[in-house]
Parts: sequence; structure tokens; C-alpha cells
Amino acid sequence: MDKYIPPFKITNKMLESITSIIKKIGKLENYKNLNKLPILRRNNRIRSIHSSLAIEDNSLSFKEVKDIIDGKLVIGDKKEIQEVKNAYNAYEMMKEVNPYSIKDLKKIHSVMTFLTVKDAGSFRECNEGVFDGDKCIHMCPKPEMVEPLMEQLFNWMKENKNTIHPLILSSVFHYEFVFIHPFSDGNGRTARLWQNVLLANWEDIFAYVPIESQIKEYQDEYYTVINNCNINGNSTEFIEFILKMIDEVLDYLIESTKDEANHISSYVKKLLDVMEGKSAMTTKELMEKLNLKSRVSFRNNYLNPALINGLIKMTNPDKPTSKNQSYYKI
Repeated sequence: MDKYIPPFKITNKMLESITSIIKKIGKLENYKNLNKLPILRRNNRIRSIHSSLAIEDNSLSFKEVKDIIDGKLVIGDKKEIQEVKNAYNAYEMMKEVNPYSIKDLKKIHSVMTFLTVKDAGSFRECNEGVFDGDKCIHMCPKPEMVEPLMEQLFNWMKENKNTIHPLILSSVFHYEFVFIHPFSDGNGRTARLWQNVLLANWEDIFAYVPIESQIKEYQDEYYTVINNCNINGNSTEFIEFILKMIDEVLDYLIESTKDEANHISSYVKKLLDVMEGKSAMTTKELMEKLNLKSRVSFRNNYLNPALINGLIKMTNPDKPTSKNQSYYKI
């Protein structure tokens, strides 16, 4: 097959969105140091998972998704519960995979669809179409075309990753992936996750930016734009739409970081600053680092608030008063 170049045009609307997005990323200095905001980071990850699954008709609420991820018992459809567990495991792998590797893409899909799809991690071997009710609105490429089309898409990304802005390149990938529909199931979830993988490779914060939640708010428009691009034969409108989603969700993120930062006391911030990476430290070691003499003051002002807010954890949570107890940052 000839070398494939995804058809799209760079518009003023895209450039305006990119400029706005870059400015907003600059405002997120606190968020760039992800260790400072673990609760917000975790909630945004859960928000991404809940929204992406909800787009695919998973009926579990945000609270139920959060409870499943937290290991709590949730009564519900077994497949939907498994989808949550799978998505969490897949999102946790984001920084471990190569965004330009088809092998790693298949690995992510196999995790995303574990126990819910028979051919998890393998490209489809059957014809697929996208339907609106009983009407087929998009006939996907034939199964024998999937492998070469995906190879062409990934080759194009590798060749252009240093010349096309990641915000545009990742959006092109998102559309082209959905158009090719390489798997028998789980394509939407995988496409949205992989765009995050590509963006996180550019800016770390995108590993925890819940773009999916914004897409969920505009779900009907999301599908309309995809269909328009299928008809027009290019992804220009889709790129503009996704950039708008990213730009808008960053507004939410900026406000969220302000709110959470205001809830962390100066004492807790000092405690987090002296804790070394994820190395466990005893009460004595921490007090020495903070130059404190009073255990009561240390526990009331530093340790307990950090524990309550989920910023640190005990090495021995079953025996909180153990003399061998140590603490580490999340």
C-alpha cells in the first residue's frame, strides 16, 4: 500500500485553541508537581474512567466507580464492574507504554477489555459497522485492511511527532483510530486513553487531565462531528472539537487546583516537602527534619491532617500505634 497521510487542514481555530491550552498549562504550576495534589490527581483519574465508560453506556455512577477502584463492594452488573477494574488498570499503565508502539496499544486494549471481550488485545477478524439505531452510518474498513492501516497510522505519527504539534497529532490519531475501528469492541475507550498517552508523553499533566469528562458533556456532538468527518473525508472538524474539549477542561482543572491547594495547610506542605520521594520515614526522622520537639504538635498539625487527606500512608496500617510505624508520600 502507498504511504498514507491522514487528511486534515490546520485552521486558525485550531491555532487559537492551542495558544489558549498552552497558556492554561502554564497556569497549572502547582498541578505539574503531581505529588502535591494526590487527591485531585486520583479523582481526575476516576473522572476520566467513569466518563469514558459512561460514553459506552456503562451505567455505574461516579461514586460506584470510585468505590470499585477503592476496593469496596459494589452491587451491579458484573461486566460493568469488570470494565471499571480493567479501565483503572489500563490507565495506570499510561506512563509505561510507548505511544508509538502498536504492540503496546494491543497490550493496553487487552487490559482494557480483560474478561469482557473474547479477542482482547487482537485486531478484529470480522466486518464492523457503526449504527444509529438500525441505520449503518459508517462501514468500517474490512478486517484484512486493519493491520496495514494501523501500521500506516503509527508510521505517520512516528515520522511527524517532531513536526506536528502533539495536540493536533493526538487528535488526528483519535479520529483515524475510531474510523479504522481496529478491534471488535472497546475502540472508543482505547482511542480516548491513547490520546492521553500521546499527550502525557508531551506534558506529564495530561496523565491526569479528564478530557473524557468534557467529551461526555458533549457526547452527541462528539458522534456528530465524527460522522461529519467520515462524510467530508478529513478530520479537521474533529481536531477543532477535541481541542475545544481540552481547552475547556483545563478551566475546570485550574479552579480545582486552587480549591485543593487552599485546603492543604502550611504545616502539611512543610511535611510533604521534607519527605524524600516514596521512602518511608519514622516519626522521629520526620520531627528531626522539621526541627520539632513536641510530638503532640507534630501529630495534630502535620501528621494527622496529612493522613486524613490521603497525602501520606502508613507502612503498617493494621497497627497504627506500632513503634516501628513509618510513613511515605503517595
